[in-house]
Amino acid sequence: MNTDSHSHPPHILVLRFSALGDVAMTLPVIYSVARAYPRLKITVATRPFFSRIFINHPANVHIEAIEPRDYRGVGGRIRLLRRLSELRPTAVADLHNVGRTWLIDSYMRLRGVPVVNVDKMRSERHKVLRGGLSQPPFIDRYAQVFDKLGYPADINFTSLFADIPAQAPEPVEHPAVGIAPFARYDNKMYPTELMRQVVDQLTQRGVNVYLFGGRGHEAKEMEWWAREIDRCHSMAGRFDISAELALMSKMDLVVSMDSANQHLASLVDTPVLTLWGSTTPACGFTAYRQPAALQVVAGVDCQPCSIAGADKCPRNDMRCMRSIAPEDIVKRIISRLDV
Repeated sequence: MNTDSHSHPPHILVLRFSALGDVAMTLPVIYSVARAYPRLKITVATRPFFSRIFINHPANVHIEAIEPRDYRGVGGRIRLLRRLSELRPTAVADLHNVGRTWLIDSYMRLRGVPVVNVDKMRSERHKVLRGGLSQPPFIDRYAQVFDKLGYPADINFTSLFADIPAQAPEPVEHPAVGIAPFARYDNKMYPTELMRQVVDQLTQRGVNVYLFGGRGHEAKEMEWWAREIDRCHSMAGRFDISAELALMSKMDLVVSMDSANQHLASLVDTPVLTLWGSTTPACGFTAYRQPAALQVVAGVDCQPCSIAGADKCPRNDMRCMRSIAPEDIVKRIISRLDV
C-alpha cells in the first residue's frame, strides 16, 4: 500500500486521541518509522495536552492538535472532516479504532484514501480474562499498521532525549527513585497506605524518592508525604509534561502502576518497576522495552479481571495488589540500585 512517488510524496495521517498512556505507546513506532522513511510525512492528530509529549521528534513528523470537544454535533464533525482532508493525507493509520475515528476512516475511504486500523483484538478479550491467552503488546500492533501501509521498520527508538540531552527543571539527588502512586482506575492502584510504607522504607535506606502524578487530590496527597518524610519530594503539578519527562530521565528507576507513567518513563529510557492489579502484562499494555523481571504480578486466580481497568474490584478486597508486600517491592528496588 506504499504510495511513495516523486510527484506525490507520501503522507500518513495518524489518529490517536486518547488516553495519555496509549498515545505514549505510539511514539516509539512513529519516531522509528519516520527515521526509516525520511521522505514520508507523518501527521499525528491527537489532543493538545497529549501533543506535548512529542518532543524532539523527527523533522518529518508533524502534530495536529485537535480538541474533540470543539467539534461536537453534526456541524462540528463536518468541520473536523474538512480540517483533516485539507491535510491531504495519502493514507490513514487509525491507531485508535473507536467510534470517533470510524467516521474519519469512512470519509477518507470515500475519498480514495487507504485506511488501516489497529487490531484491538476485541473478540479475544474474554480469553485473556479467562487466563488462556496473552495479547501482543500494543506497540507491536501499532507497528503492524505501518507495515500494512507499506512502511515496515525496525522499532529502534531509544529515548526522547537520545539526541538532545534532557534539561531537568531542578537537580536530582541519587540514588533517585520516581514513584507514581496513582492510576486512572482504582483497581489498578497499589493501596496508598502500603505505598506510603514503600516510600518510608526506601528513604530510611538513603534513597531519594520523587513522586509523580496529577493535580488535585493526587498532588495534595503527595505534598503531604513530602512534608512528612525526609528525602521525599513531590513533583506533582509543579512542571509541564516535558519537564516531568526530563526529570523522569534522571531517575535510576521508576515505580508505576499499569498507568501512563510507566509509558512516559519508558520514553526516556528509564527502567520501570510496574505493579499490576486488575490488569496484567497479558492484556497487552506493557511499557516499551521493559523486561519481564520488572513486571510485578501477584498471580492470584482472579487476575486479570479487566483489560484496561475499572473503578471497583469485583471482590471488593484488591487481593491482587494487597498480596504484594511493601517489603518485596523495596527489595526489588534496592536490588536495582547501587546502594
